[in-house]
Formats: sequence, C-alpha cells, structure tokens
Amino acid sequence: MSTAIGAGPIGAVDDVDLSDLAFWVRPRAEIAAAFALLRARPGLPSYLEPPFANDLIPSGAGYFAVTRHADIVRISSEPGTFSSARGATSIQDLPPDFLEFFGGMINLDAPRHHRLRRIVSRAFTPRIIAQTEQDIAAIARTIVDDLVAEGPGDFVSRVAARLPLEVICRMMGLPQERYGDVFRCTNVILGSGDPDYVPEGADIVAALLGAGAELADLLQETATRRRAEPTDDLTTALALAEVDGERLDDSEIASFFILLLVAGNETTRTAISHALLALTAFPEQRAAWRDDVAGVSRTAVEEIVRWSSPVRWMRRTVTQDVEVSGQRLRAGDKVLLFYSSANRDEAVFADADRFDVHRDPNPHLGFGGAGPHFCLGAHLARREISVMWRELFAQAPDIRAVGEPEWLASSFINGVKRLTCDFTPR
Repeated sequence: MSTAIGAGPIGAVDDVDLSDLAFWVRPRAEIAAAFALLRARPGLPSYLEPPFANDLIPSGAGYFAVTRHADIVRISSEPGTFSSARGATSIQDLPPDFLEFFGGMINLDAPRHHRLRRIVSRAFTPRIIAQTEQDIAAIARTIVDDLVAEGPGDFVSRVAARLPLEVICRMMGLPQERYGDVFRCTNVILGSGDPDYVPEGADIVAALLGAGAELADLLQETATRRRAEPTDDLTTALALAEVDGERLDDSEIASFFILLLVAGNETTRTAISHALLALTAFPEQRAAWRDDVAGVSRTAVEEIVRWSSPVRWMRRTVTQDVEVSGQRLRAGDKVLLFYSSANRDEAVFADADRFDVHRDPNPHLGFGGAGPHFCLGAHLARREISVMWRELFAQAPDIRAVGEPEWLASSFINGVKRLTCDFTPR
C-alpha cells in the first residue's frame, strides 16, 4: 500500500497516493504525469481507503487502481465479474439504501439495472428531446447575452454552471425560483469533501442526506402535480413511463431525479469550464474551431470530454477470482476505474497531452467504458457543450481564462469552482 505524498514532488510511483485529497488539488499537469507513472508500472497499484465522514463509515481493506485504457474497457464490458451493486460511486462500502438513493441505477447490476434503464429510456420521447434541443439553444443565447452585457468575470457561475442547470431544471418542469436550491444541493452532494460546500468538522452524512432529501421532496411535489395535470416535461414522462406493465415507483423516480440533476449538472459544467482552460492554453485550437464551428464541433466536443474527464473514476467489486494486467484479483476486491488516466493513455492516444480539436478517432472513456453503464446523458452533454461554444464564438470570439482556476477538492469530480474569464465583445 502506498503512503501519503504530502506536498513534495512526484518523481516515482511510490510518491503517488490516490487516496490523499491533497493529490487531487495539484496542478493538472502533475496529476497527468503521476498517472503516466502508474500506467507504466506492471500490475495494478493498491491503496488504503480514505476516511469517510469523519470515520463514521469504517474503511475497508483498500482498492486497486486501474489506469490503462484497455483494462477499463475490459472491466466495463464484464459486469458479471466486476459488479456495481456494492457501490460504483464510493470507495467505502456504504449502506445499500444510501447507495441507491444517491446513485440510483449506477449502483445496480442486472436485472434491476436493466429494468430501470429501460423504463427511464422510454421517458426520453422524441418530443422531449426536440424540445430540449430548442431550450438549449435559447438558454445558451441568453447566458452569453448576459455575459457580454455584464462584462468579464467568473466563467463557472455565469456560464458553465448556468447552462446544464437551467436545461435540466426546465426538462423536469421545475419552477425557476427553485433553480438556486438545486444548484446548492448538487454542490453539496458532489463537493462534500470541499470546505466551500461542507465546512470542515461538519457532519458530512447529515449534509448529504439533507441535500438529497431536499431534492427528493422537490421531485415528489412536482411528480404529484404532473400525475394530476400531465404536461410535456420529463417529470410527467418518468411518472407515466411504462415497460411491460411496470412503472417507476416514487422512490425510484426520486433517485433518478437526483442522479440526473447531479450527474447532468456538475459534469457538463466541468467540461465547459475545462474547455475554456484548454482553448486558452492552445490558442491555435481555438482558432481552428472558431473559424469552422459547423465542421469542427463534433470532434472538438469529444476532445473536450476526453481532456476534462469530468468523472474521474467509478468503482467495481470483483465477484470471482480473475487476473487483470498480470494482477491476481480475488472475489471481494475493489477496483477503481480511473477514466482520467485512460483518456491520456499513450497506447491509445497519440500526443495525449495535447488538446486537439481535430482528434479522430477519439475512443475516450469520458462517458464511461463500454457495457451497460455507458452514460445515458451523453447525447445531451454533447449538445450542451457544442451549442454553448457556438454562442461564445459568435459573441465573444476571443474569450479566454485569466489567472489560475480554483479546483474542487474531490477525487471523484474533476471540478472547477471558479475561473475568471476576459473577452472583447463582438
């Protein structure tokens, strides 16, 4: 097991500790270099589990870090051997009710995962998708109008965070006066290790449960109204969607609602924020995309997702003895699939540390690996990123990051809390 890295330089594999929160707020180039060291070593490195909620949840025996692209693709494609049911979004073994409430079908295996995904997929009707695409364009235009009118400032709160939040809340039919509550609760759920969202010494479990309960209550109120008075929103579709005579019960709707709000909000916010950093660091790539928005957007969006890797990892639990990259794993072992490392794997991506809006093919794992848990919202995320940057190029074509970003203190989300932008309005 590796030991803590402290604040010193990372020069060898033994200097890397993926369980030390200090590692995850290092400059991104240092984190990328550390993962290159891990990919080059034989087998799979192992780590002690970090404490959770002031040690309220006991730490287990540790976990193995899976850092290579090929290994993650393989594990993602074998859900029978590598299970999600004991927790995909937490390193520690949390209570099953807690996992299902906050992660929904992410923390399930077949057949329950398959059933929920089928019903939820049925709710995304062509009408809802078409309306959502119209909403994305209108919301993005308003956001950039406001940015240009108000002038330079924080890009995250004024641009990157607003778009996915407003799109998802509008999809769900939530009242506009509750958007701020949704933003606050999702920050707590995914940023519970960051003192900006849950103060040091506070009860993390109580904060998580409080934020989750607030979102669940909001959904219950909305779903109850929609059953009585159906509309064209996603809440109505979820409440009424049926496959083989089955519908989602209230707890399943609430769980999916939390998953959609948290996963669809924070991750797209992160991707759009990282895009500004990348386009600032690689101005020739900005010019290439800006000068041919229609022709370049498809590959540019995929490169943004690869580059940013908004969700850094997911966990699987081994169900039977198996070997991965020469490492013998036994039933009950935990493995963390580090997508952020796989997306810089030099065996797959030429010049992996270069941001390239023309990169094609681009078999990144930013939406998860192959298999049943591939991101259900991938199409929505791609559309939001593409439309947002189309509007920015139209109204603020030279927009750029100024100064250093403030990183979210999290090993799970590659988040940006604050990032100043400057631009010359067109």
